[in-house]
Amino acid sequence: MKTMHASLLAFAVAGILTSGASSALMAKEITVGIASTFTTMDPYDAGDTLSQTAAKSMYEGLFGLDKDMKIRNVLAESYDVSSDGLVYTIHLRKGVMFHDGTEFQADAVKANFDRVTNKENALRRYSLYNNIAKTEVVDPYTARITLKKPFSAFINQLAHPAGVMICPKALAAYPGKQIAFHPCGTGPYTVKEYNPSEILHVVKNPNYWQKGLPKLDGITFKPVPENSTRVAMLRTGEAQFIFPVPPEQVKSLEGESGIEVTVSPSIIERYIAFNTKMKPFDNPKVRLALNYAVNKQALCKVAFNGLAVPATGLAPEGVDYAKQFEAIPYDPKKARELLKEAGYPNGFTATLWSLYNHTTAQKVIQFLQQQFAQVGVKVSIMAMESGQRTTYLLKKPEEAKLNMLYTGWSSSTGELDWAVRPLLATESWAPIAGNYGFYSNAVLDRNFSEALRTTDRAKKTELYDAAQKAVWDEMPWIPLVAEKNVSAKVKGLTGFYVQLDAGFDYLEAELK
Repeated sequence: MKTMHASLLAFAVAGILTSGASSALMAKEITVGIASTFTTMDPYDAGDTLSQTAAKSMYEGLFGLDKDMKIRNVLAESYDVSSDGLVYTIHLRKGVMFHDGTEFQADAVKANFDRVTNKENALRRYSLYNNIAKTEVVDPYTARITLKKPFSAFINQLAHPAGVMICPKALAAYPGKQIAFHPCGTGPYTVKEYNPSEILHVVKNPNYWQKGLPKLDGITFKPVPENSTRVAMLRTGEAQFIFPVPPEQVKSLEGESGIEVTVSPSIIERYIAFNTKMKPFDNPKVRLALNYAVNKQALCKVAFNGLAVPATGLAPEGVDYAKQFEAIPYDPKKARELLKEAGYPNGFTATLWSLYNHTTAQKVIQFLQQQFAQVGVKVSIMAMESGQRTTYLLKKPEEAKLNMLYTGWSSSTGELDWAVRPLLATESWAPIAGNYGFYSNAVLDRNFSEALRTTDRAKKTELYDAAQKAVWDEMPWIPLVAEKNVSAKVKGLTGFYVQLDAGFDYLEAELK
């Protein structure tokens, strides 16, 4: 916490602690208040967007996504694909240096993808890249990646914030989980201080390959789960950017001089996952009953202050190939009828866990607890700290204690495959990926496999649509809401954006 105390002291001595805009102008460093603690600074082992977006300060991939989620070249200058769609030849940018002073070359591409595709390493993003059969060094500036089967969304996968280049020397020196505490990439910033529950402080990389960047001297990412504290940090000048802004405080912040609030679309969907291998949630009628039990319009108002809309699909609009359906209406009478048909006329007891512990998540699970009680389902609730996620969720089906989980997801590739397959495909059962409810649907598994083998958009749409319909009919989730992204910053800060997936784009961030 020394860095934070020092910056506060500097602000106080200058006599400007109460002015966010003025305090930001005193230095070229900013503080970013975020809602959750970090899980890891190893992007290949991170399952949360906030950890990965903070790691982007230090790491880069072959490709990336701009603020509008469009693919751009980063460490790759170009690529070629074989006629059978199996072999990708990547031509690398020259003259890029890792933080340790070694040059980025094709051996780094091989080292990183060999690591993530080795199942024994048990990395969270194994399922994202397990279609890679082998990675080869053609020459120092050319890498060849061969796939097990054609995969039309592969460049989208390479652009995912997980697919970064970590220094090969650092990987060798810090095996396993150690690398998370010794970040070494090609990114615009280098690590100065890191504590997963408290701080990530990065400072300008003087040898960054993009001349003139970054424009800031440093960024401090500060996890602040409590909503009002995060807002107070912006008002007092302790932070220059916060995300998310609690919905109930948007209007008051909008009226303050020196502060700018931005409301933008997102591809974040919040939902309840059922453990479909456990009674009573193995019964589709029970799952459908609990869908009817939730007033999603009211949830949008109560927990999100209207800055969300009811979810009408497995992925929100804005995700390529996402299909929308007619929303299941709020009908507690229908819910009770279905529970009776399923053999639970008096309801049942269950647990509802939340993957998040911030204030908005607490509101959501308390609201759901009340809604379920109205149809006779009594649930106890628990909001997890980041350290509890592995203990409670990364379990095999026979070990899992999960009943229901409040969670969310955004497709950081921008394409439907990564919005659905990691959460609902049979191959994605925990602990391998995010299918915590152990749902399995043969149509989904088959159609997604076929869709990813073709580049014919009409054929791909047909396969994806049928798969989404098959899952929607079985309701392994309660699709709750699609959120809006709400951020706030001091007006002197430019070039800092929230992307559709709730990641950040801040390469050109600047204090003016």
